[in-house]
Amino acid sequence: MFHAAEHATFVGKGRLLACCRKVHVTTVEGAGAGRKRVYRILFAVLIVIGSSCGGFAQPSAERGTMSTVTPEIVKDLAPTGKLRAAINLGNGVLAQGTPLEPRGITVDLARELAKRTGQPLELVTFEAAGKVFEALKTGAWDVAFFAIEPVRAAEVDFSPPYVLIEGTYMVLKDSPLKVIGDVDRPGVRIAVGRGSAYDLFLTRTIKNATIVRAATGGGRAMIDLFFAEKLDVAAGVKQPLVEYAKSDPKVQVMEGRFMVIEQAMGTPKGRPLAAKYLRGFVEEMKASGFVAEALKRSNQPDAAVAPPVTD
Repeated sequence: MFHAAEHATFVGKGRLLACCRKVHVTTVEGAGAGRKRVYRILFAVLIVIGSSCGGFAQPSAERGTMSTVTPEIVKDLAPTGKLRAAINLGNGVLAQGTPLEPRGITVDLARELAKRTGQPLELVTFEAAGKVFEALKTGAWDVAFFAIEPVRAAEVDFSPPYVLIEGTYMVLKDSPLKVIGDVDRPGVRIAVGRGSAYDLFLTRTIKNATIVRAATGGGRAMIDLFFAEKLDVAAGVKQPLVEYAKSDPKVQVMEGRFMVIEQAMGTPKGRPLAAKYLRGFVEEMKASGFVAEALKRSNQPDAAVAPPVTD
């Protein structure tokens, strides 16, 4: 598509200019008694340049794997003529900033995908992952970034995960609950963000404790609920819980985790070409170092790049 070709042309020009500067230096340094020998060298260098630049006109095999997006794939990814990417600002690992100026790894991935399709990008921001999933019913987005969950997978085709984060618990320092295994007991009440990945996971796995849901799933809603209702435990993504605990000496975050949250890209069911492309796109973004660099730029050292999928 246009952006991929433009990039290839730019790279080609950059390399060609470097070659020309090298030839220029060689020509200047060769003036004098050895003129005939220099002309022979110059002629050989020009042949090399010509053959190399001929290579620039063709996309490399690597670039052609995922950067070349057919019109059929573009139509499946962005049927409205623009790529609408859902950004969850409620998960600070994945996105930061404001609704008007979001940033982070999910924004970076959305921009790279839009560049490859040649379509304009519209970032549709939400306060929580549950809100992203609800908006699927209105057709508000084409691609989204949230955790792989069976409930969501019934309506969304997921890519392999691109990053792994942990779900854990926060308690008061004087709580009798000390380790992850202490939590699932009768009488224990757990604050969660409604519709979040950890809400869905705990709903499936908790057998004895009671789950109490905040009105929304993003930000620190579960922490506010934990204090407001005097609950026993706040469940959530590890990073925001740890960050909050640094500012409040009354609480502590438990060691370990109750789940690994697999963050992935998703597209609505019924778009098979888009789903297939996203699977390859995510694998390439991991293998190329794009995901690792995006996490580094957004200062998320505790988030891990998901391993490659080999099937």
